[in-house]
Amino acid sequence: MATDELHERSGATASDAGSLDLTDRGTAPKSEESIGELIAETTADISELLRKEVELAKVEIKEEVSATAKAGAMLGAGGLVGYLALLIVLLAAAWALAEALPLWASLLIVGVLTGIVAAVLISMGRARLSEIQAAPNTIETLQEDVTWAKQQIS
Repeated sequence: MATDELHERSGATASDAGSLDLTDRGTAPKSEESIGELIAETTADISELLRKEVELAKVEIKEEVSATAKAGAMLGAGGLVGYLALLIVLLAAAWALAEALPLWASLLIVGVLTGIVAAVLISMGRARLSEIQAAPNTIETLQEDVTWAKQQIS
């Protein structure tokens, strides 16, 4: 990743590129810089890059947590109301079966069928949870940054 790319990722525009040039920092042109100055520059660039990556991670995580919290609250409220409704419906189903079977048999049948439905729903929920990716942009750019930093050091 070139210095221009670093500045692009940090939010600098093409018109700002001239103000980000080394000669504008009051340093000598690249051909006259010492190895120490180059290492200091690279270290400063890496430091700036890491700060930007941490910033990006914070923003992404904040957005994800906020959206997840709202969805979780709605799911929790809906789940509670749905649970109460399900209990009433299951009790009514067992009571209706008790007209033709003994009470214990009707409760057992309703309980087993409810357990099967619960197992299917849990399986589907696990499958969906495994599809969620945490901070994909940050992970990708951090991998690019590591590759870039290795190239700069070697």
